[in-house]
Amino acid sequence: MYKAPRGTSDILPHQQQQWNYVKDVATTLAKSYGYQLLETPIFENTNLFSRGIGQTTDVVEKEMYSFEDRGGESLTLRPEGTAPVCRAYLEHGMHNLPQPVRMFYLCPIFRYERPQSGRYREHHQFGVECIGDIDPSIDAEIIAMAWALMNSLKLTNLSLLINTIGDSKCRPSYIEDLKLYYSEQIDKLCGDCQNRLNRNALRLLDCKKTDCIRIADSAPQILDHLCSDCLDHWLQLRNHLDYLSIPYTVNQKLVRGFDYYTRTVFEIQPAEEGAQSNICGGGRYDGLMEQIGGSPTPGIGFGVGIERLIINLERQNVSIPIFPPASVFVAHIGDEAKSMALMLSQQLRNEGIDTILGPTNRSLRAQMRYVNSVNIPFAIIVGDQEIQNDVVILRDMTIGEQTELTIEDAIAKVKKAN
Repeated sequence: MYKAPRGTSDILPHQQQQWNYVKDVATTLAKSYGYQLLETPIFENTNLFSRGIGQTTDVVEKEMYSFEDRGGESLTLRPEGTAPVCRAYLEHGMHNLPQPVRMFYLCPIFRYERPQSGRYREHHQFGVECIGDIDPSIDAEIIAMAWALMNSLKLTNLSLLINTIGDSKCRPSYIEDLKLYYSEQIDKLCGDCQNRLNRNALRLLDCKKTDCIRIADSAPQILDHLCSDCLDHWLQLRNHLDYLSIPYTVNQKLVRGFDYYTRTVFEIQPAEEGAQSNICGGGRYDGLMEQIGGSPTPGIGFGVGIERLIINLERQNVSIPIFPPASVFVAHIGDEAKSMALMLSQQLRNEGIDTILGPTNRSLRAQMRYVNSVNIPFAIIVGDQEIQNDVVILRDMTIGEQTELTIEDAIAKVKKAN
């Protein structure tokens, strides 16, 4: 028997209400901040990600789903959302639009990694990108937007972590200090960190192995190496967040996993799992446009895993609105009533009323049991006697009362209730 590939899952009909709720809340929030939806292809040229994310990142080295198409071009299933948005910005001349350009996306993301709770080989992401403005007030707005999403979903007991990782002017000297410090600890490092030492030293701070965490606790700190521009940006960001009364913690080991990040980085984590399962992550990427062939253009954004949001909604017992699968159920008894019910169901749908046609060869009692089980608010009952009298029975399931009405009056009453 075939099963879904490892690290993927079906989103079943009864789970769709959660998914639609999260996506609706996220979309409404994005639009309230002036963001517009962008959809990009599910696969892109492999070089877009290898150049944008970084050749020595775990995603590019170990996790991308890449393949050669029949024309010999190397393509990759989207492993993250930012690089495709930046490619679209360049390809479609969005630099000619009023800046900054604000966009959001909802899309599947593909990474080959060990499946575990909250980590899947195919997961779904909501993300926002603000391109074309370098001011730290934009950083604060992006972080405020991520925090507002958590509040809108009624998630609690979360931690907002922020840091700065400098830019191309001040980061090189910091990385040299990191290499010097870690070279004296190399025998205590895990195998991955030993490889990162000369290839991607900043990622040493992000290792989750116990010994490496302890070593990172005493590592040089980026705040001691910031140039004047980065320091000023950092201080202004913190001032904005304080003014907005957004609670945050400075974590100088927070670096994120992609090479394109500059200056501001941040994550939102659940208290019970910490960095192993952050809900939201993002930051500034002022050099990414140049890396993929464009002119220098600042940008900042964040991504949120929808699966992880749902896990945390369930863990915190957050109630979400549950809507019935339809507004009306049309029950019918007898062959002639079946045709009548079929026509009536179509009339209701033409009036914009979601309608379920009752199953054939089921007793009225069985049909009513189904209506109760799925919380449909109205049932319309058609039988031989109703056809003879040119009426239907409208039952209000919420109060248990029923009325004999003409078809037109029954439709009007249901429509008014909707």
